[in-house]
Amino acid sequence: MFVDSHCHINFEGLADRLPQVLENMRSNAVTHALCVSVDLETLPSVLDIANRFENVYASVGVHPDHEDVKEPSVAELVELAAHPKVVAIGETGLDYYRLGERTLADMEWQRERFRTHIRAAHATMKPLIVHTRAASDDTLRLMEEERAGVPGGVMHCFTEPWPIAERALAQNFYISLSGIVTFKSATEVQEVARRVPIERLLIETDSPYLAPVPFRGKPNEPAYVSHVGRYIAQQRGLADAELGEATTQNFFRLFKIPAAV
Repeated sequence: MFVDSHCHINFEGLADRLPQVLENMRSNAVTHALCVSVDLETLPSVLDIANRFENVYASVGVHPDHEDVKEPSVAELVELAAHPKVVAIGETGLDYYRLGERTLADMEWQRERFRTHIRAAHATMKPLIVHTRAASDDTLRLMEEERAGVPGGVMHCFTEPWPIAERALAQNFYISLSGIVTFKSATEVQEVARRVPIERLLIETDSPYLAPVPFRGKPNEPAYVSHVGRYIAQQRGLADAELGEATTQNFFRLFKIPAAV
């Protein structure tokens, strides 16, 4: 019924109990998961999981907030994305949350890294997984300048207000909501959950982070995406199955995965 469109099951705490994680997915009607890359150093663990489990897919990318890691080139991302289980480029984007004493000018390395990923998405025509935090204007500006809407993609773990969602939707992007939508204080995200066109909506866990209510504060895992889906269904006045079917088909369509897999 549900698909986790963004998780990190190669991280400590999930990787060491993968059989149970996959069984928990099955028990909660979660059929597929996308294990998302955050750097090239740990990419082999992402690909290993995707190779071992038929219903797990992978991405290739370097997180915008990861410093002191190998910087990818367009050619390297393109080569790595040729792996048959890699369905996306990312996660990528901009993250100014921990700016500290640095200025926006000091973050040019992030902007160049983002451009590299967008260009790799163009070269492969695989969708982008975009992370943006405290940087929505710059993120959307670079997406427009680099024509990110051509390969398209998803704004993952979306936490911005509705006007930002509208701008992303206008650039051919999907909106993915995490367990944050279930938090009592997340009124802006809940508005987005109600207003995003159903054909452009995805759900995710971003596990092991951001567990939804009633697991808030505990380690997250893909099985819990069912709680995200059911909460959004309630917000929209839909049956759980209707929301699950729509977001699952959106996942298959965006990432070009045969729905019968």
